[in-house]
Amino acid sequence: MKRIGIGIIGHGFMGHEHEKMLKDFEGIRLVGFADKDPEQLEDVSVGLKRYASNEELIRDPEVDVVLIACNNNQHHDLVIQVAEAGKDVICEKPVAMSLQELDEMEAACKKNNVRFTVHHQRRFDPDFRTAKAVLDSGTLGSVYTIKNSLYGFNGNMHDWHVFKSEGGGMLYDWGVHLLDQVLWMMPGVKIQSVFADVRNVINFEVDDYFKILMRFENGIMAEVELGTYYLADKVQDKWFERHWFVGGNRGTAYVDGFFPEGKIVRTAHLLENVGGKRTMTAAGPTRSFGPAPEGMILTEPLPEVHTSHENYFENYVRAYHGEEEFLVKIDETRRVLRLMEAARESARTGKSIAFESVE
Repeated sequence: MKRIGIGIIGHGFMGHEHEKMLKDFEGIRLVGFADKDPEQLEDVSVGLKRYASNEELIRDPEVDVVLIACNNNQHHDLVIQVAEAGKDVICEKPVAMSLQELDEMEAACKKNNVRFTVHHQRRFDPDFRTAKAVLDSGTLGSVYTIKNSLYGFNGNMHDWHVFKSEGGGMLYDWGVHLLDQVLWMMPGVKIQSVFADVRNVINFEVDDYFKILMRFENGIMAEVELGTYYLADKVQDKWFERHWFVGGNRGTAYVDGFFPEGKIVRTAHLLENVGGKRTMTAAGPTRSFGPAPEGMILTEPLPEVHTSHENYFENYVRAYHGEEEFLVKIDETRRVLRLMEAARESARTGKSIAFESVE
């Protein structure tokens, strides 16, 4: 089977990450890199091409697929340029800055009969897949809440990410992943409404905090929260990493860290409701928030998952050769963009936004 020749536009952080992953990847031949800053090409691995321009890379007959890994605001023009050259394209997330941009990109790819997908590798994050496995198993009963959060301690961003005009900010950077994960947990389930708070806490132009609430038609309220300046002295407890919480009427699950630790938690039995009768405990009249009696809290291990970001390109190779579908569909990325636009509108107006009609 012919190896797929991939050329990459952009040799910044993600360009370097792609280089490490793809230079010896089965089924792929990494051809080379282009970058508008020549200094970024100085550490390209020996044996890979260093193109003088994007156009030179796109014209190279050895390149079958162009992977776009440059600033967010450049995605639109480059995808169209690659499509018009008749080359297949993988675009980094966020795929576009607006729905109109994405529509124009998709139209160009369809017109030129080229394949177009997006690098949403975090669908293979072990923490996400663990939370999804818990939800899919049904072990928690009727699930009513899902929380997906990411916290940091420094707050400041770098390079082009601090400029609104370049597509900077955390909603475009990490929000697109966190929202895509929640939507992919419940494929086909419509979102009734969106309510959001999006803020610049310590940055000047771009958002560094957001909380987005989504009410799904299946009764689940999903919450996505990110803060880059969300301080606590709990580093040893993974405070600054990743957190998932899935709550149902037969138990809950917490999943902490990118390489997750956590448990499924249940109660041995429900406390008996005593209407009209005062019951005193060491914690006062309430029993819901007092110390749990011995033996009341039961735990089970989380399901084991074995996924990694390499799985994204394994799927790409198979899909390229017609053995299966591409994991990431453009309609899915369009829905994420719509959701981010609804979140910004909700934050601007302070109102809940109706999202998808439910019959």
